[in-house]
Amino acid sequence: MQDRYTVEDLLHLMARLRDPDGGCPWDLKQDFASIVPSTIEEAYEVAEAIEAEDFEHLHEELGDLLFQVIFYAQLGREQDRFDFPRIVDTLVRKLLRRHPHVFPDGRLYGQRPQATVNESEVKRNWEAIKASERGARGDAGVLAGVARGLPASTRALKLQKRAAGVGFDWPALDGVLEKIEEEVAELRAAVAAGDSTHIREELGDLLFSCVNAARHLKVDPEGALRDCNRKFERRFNMVEGALAADGRRPAQASLEELDALWEKAKRVERGGE
Repeated sequence: MQDRYTVEDLLHLMARLRDPDGGCPWDLKQDFASIVPSTIEEAYEVAEAIEAEDFEHLHEELGDLLFQVIFYAQLGREQDRFDFPRIVDTLVRKLLRRHPHVFPDGRLYGQRPQATVNESEVKRNWEAIKASERGARGDAGVLAGVARGLPASTRALKLQKRAAGVGFDWPALDGVLEKIEEEVAELRAAVAAGDSTHIREELGDLLFSCVNAARHLKVDPEGALRDCNRKFERRFNMVEGALAADGRRPAQASLEELDALWEKAKRVERGGE
């Protein structure tokens, strides 16, 4: 066995998996649409490894994500649409174009920059270049090109950033928090009216406003909610463990008992009893 495999080896492996003569039956059945769920799952597993600081296994998760790109490249090659070298070429050209402050002459091994720029300038230039690219593709609208397949909170954040970039934004956090209070009141009214369609709409408005608050506070809403999910899971596991020590399950406890154990779990996490 060789010391270390390369990207070329991975491309060869993928071609073998998709070879009708002796390839893998499962891989041969797949198409662009069928492997999308795996791509999304692998991306989340990378994020989870990073958040858990599991750097021992991060390279493995990144490999799983890279394999998704290799799979799409193989499908593209088979259909004469694109191949892996074209993916790389398109990416490098785009990054050169979007980093004129690093590659002033647009060449990878060309001229070095003569002056430095700050981060805010880089972000402004980046967005201007992306807007120009969207215009060249015919996507001229401010909100054009924000992928519909993103998690809802992430897409809301991107839509809000785009709108804010042209001045459509609350000038300060206070306005956003007042909007959240307004949306809570409207949700209460919809619930009181028993209108399920209106309830869904008002709940969506409230969530959108919460994402807006996260943006103003410079907090990633998707990451914040993932943290909250882990905190809930951790505390509920403590509640479940306390009941298991007594030979019971959560369904066998009263709401008062569950609440008391939940509060105890919170105190333990915060360094109390």
